[in-house]
Amino acid sequence: MPPVHETATDLLVVGGGLGGVAAARTAARLGLHVLLTEETDWLGGQLTAQAVPSDEHPWIESGLTSAGYRELRDRIRDYYRRNYPLTAAAEAEPALNPGLGNVSKLCCEPAVGVAAIDEMLAPYRSAGRITVLYGHVPVAAHVEGDRIAAVTLRGPQGDRTVTAPLVVDATELGDLLELAGVEHVVGAESHAQTGEPYAAPEPDPTDQQSITWTFPLEYRPGEEHVVDRPASYDHWRTHVDDFWPGPQLSWEKIDIHTMGGRTNRIFEGDMDAVMLPDLWHFRRIRARTQFDPELIDTDITLVNWPNIDYWEAPLIGADVDAAARDLALQRCKELSLSYLHWMQTEAPRPDGGTGYPGLKLRPDLTGTADGLAKTAYIRESRRIKARFTVLEQHVAVVDRPEGQGAEQFADSVGIGHYNIDLHPSAAGVNYVNLETYPFQIPLGALLPVRVRNLLPANKNIGTTHITNGCYRLHPVEWSIGEAVGALAALCAAEKTEPHAVGDSPRLTEDLQQLLATTVGAPVAWPEDVQRTRPSQASKNATPVLAKPKKRVPGA
Repeated sequence: MPPVHETATDLLVVGGGLGGVAAARTAARLGLHVLLTEETDWLGGQLTAQAVPSDEHPWIESGLTSAGYRELRDRIRDYYRRNYPLTAAAEAEPALNPGLGNVSKLCCEPAVGVAAIDEMLAPYRSAGRITVLYGHVPVAAHVEGDRIAAVTLRGPQGDRTVTAPLVVDATELGDLLELAGVEHVVGAESHAQTGEPYAAPEPDPTDQQSITWTFPLEYRPGEEHVVDRPASYDHWRTHVDDFWPGPQLSWEKIDIHTMGGRTNRIFEGDMDAVMLPDLWHFRRIRARTQFDPELIDTDITLVNWPNIDYWEAPLIGADVDAAARDLALQRCKELSLSYLHWMQTEAPRPDGGTGYPGLKLRPDLTGTADGLAKTAYIRESRRIKARFTVLEQHVAVVDRPEGQGAEQFADSVGIGHYNIDLHPSAAGVNYVNLETYPFQIPLGALLPVRVRNLLPANKNIGTTHITNGCYRLHPVEWSIGEAVGALAALCAAEKTEPHAVGDSPRLTEDLQQLLATTVGAPVAWPEDVQRTRPSQASKNATPVLAKPKKRVPGA
């Protein structure tokens, strides 16, 4: 057994996704020494290692975001301007969108997100304020009473035990919550527990959102790039779940607004057009029209499409051991490769033919041998039992008095917006999609009910299964991380702990002032925005329960 190394630091941040990066950077800016760990060799989580172009709110370009998140976006655009052969028009566009994808005003290649994050952390790493350990995962937590005394991390060179006054769980699945015995929730709460109109009839730990193994593609007509047929191909080609309109290897999907079946197309009209309602344009991360055609002559799209959502089995829970989790991840990866093989060989085309063999994986863009993302895209994690839990009733338009906006929290430490967007789950529950008002991140949702020195900074905050669906995307996770980093720095300066800050109106106000001024992270929306309904798109969404019965408001 390799020797166990011992390390002490001001702040331990376990998990290098957007929340972990934001927490580490904020704490380092405010004077702390931070040890940041990441299981892969890329920082950035869902933006990079999971290869998900950023899903962002309608005000993302208006300045109503934190200075740190704006800097991340600016650095991504500047990276393209410095290093890519942009057209004169694209280079001059202040709101450059390299991919012109429909899902975001900034669709970029995953590796460019990595480069931007590395640039943001570079001065703090050079100064010794941030140390990054790649390829490290937590394997044990040493607990003394209501405190985490140390965390053991396993990496390429062996184990390392780290001590710190405060520990941040920024892992994708809330791993430290389980390792340290922190009270937490897995899956769906019941209506009786939360009062949420769209909550499950009974608590169900298997009701966890599907995961997705994404991958980038380019299209080269006339060429052959067909991948090997995966072992489970026939299963995905023929099996039909009772809540889905056909086999997953098809163009058929659920329309989240009508909950009826709908047929997608991969290409519809001119590929060089903008905002076409097809799959190719949905998450396109490189549009060839933005670049010198002598060098870059193809688009690249990122496949994170409904039919590769894996809902066959959950990843976490009391009945899910390491072997079951590994099997689920392997099946998820096989589903993605099966869908690609189907598109290349059997997918019906509008001209009556079948297959697009010119669809080509780009492993160089993901840094992997198989061309898929480094890790699966995780939508739902273990969640702390918190001092305060954000409920559907606090944010959903359908549950709020007309024109009132989302609940306003006196202890708000950040802002965000995304619809409540739940993908099909391992319990057989179909989509839930509810419009929300622009909302806040309450400090109470970051404070575990018992453990005094652990803070969540990913999808593991005090939300429910329902509200996790709107607090889980890129800019919100970043804002959670900034709040956690600032809270850690304030605790160090005041020689106190997070719960004491939550107990003190004065210290809570100091934290809010620190965020709003020094960090540049707003804690409240302007009143006119706070009361705004971003769209009517989700008004008529009806969640469907495939087994055992339909979920309806008040059930």
